[in-house]
Amino acid sequence: MNLFYCVYQVCIALPILLVLTLLTAIVTIVGCALGSAHFWGYYPGKIWSKLICFFLLIPVHVEGREHLHGKTSYVFVANHQGMFDIFLIYGYLNRNFKWMMKKSLRKLPFVGKACDEAGHIFVDRTGPKKILETINKASKTLVGGTSVVVFPEGARTFSGHMGYFKKGSFQLADDLQLPVVPLTIIGSFSIFSRTDKWIHWHPLTLIIHEPIQPQGKGNNNLKVLLEESYKVIESSLPGEYRGYIKNEDQDVF
Repeated sequence: MNLFYCVYQVCIALPILLVLTLLTAIVTIVGCALGSAHFWGYYPGKIWSKLICFFLLIPVHVEGREHLHGKTSYVFVANHQGMFDIFLIYGYLNRNFKWMMKKSLRKLPFVGKACDEAGHIFVDRTGPKKILETINKASKTLVGGTSVVVFPEGARTFSGHMGYFKKGSFQLADDLQLPVVPLTIIGSFSIFSRTDKWIHWHPLTLIIHEPIQPQGKGNNNLKVLLEESYKVIESSLPGEYRGYIKNEDQDVF
């Protein structure tokens, strides 16, 4: 790693980002308590994500925003390369949305409370009743152009390759007859993979693909949405990251 960048991130960028994270969580909690979670649950996080990329000197490129239209609600599904997936989507997708995330994240100090107040959806897979409650909450969220973002692998990759997709997000899209928008994330694995100890400088790219419209309703539609999304996302990955490699801890919705 470049020594200058290492010193810069430790001495300058990371202290600033820790303060920004705390302030963003507090603003989100207070804003949602006093005002609208639709506004305060999205815009502070969007600004926070852009500032993280700015202070870490990471260039961001986005393709395909023209595929998204008006007040349409979408189910966005993305490959899960690393921690910077969150900053890339939150900061640069330019759509008001809620995350579907592991329920364990609710325990994070300040951040977990902020996510809860913002209306993000914590996935509980402890039983069929809890899964149904998660789907019902997501259904109520998907109105007036508000969308949801899901990592259907459920866990960050160890290798840069995609694992298999779980069907929960596609079941939601089928139930509500909503279009699924595949998102390809490139570069996040190179910046900070789940096995890295340091942040590495690397450009980030977000590719927003054309929405996949419902093809009827039921198992056949669900299968088409899942398989087509996987194929489209993988097709835009660099060659060295194409092809399935099993991820041992794919354990969530």
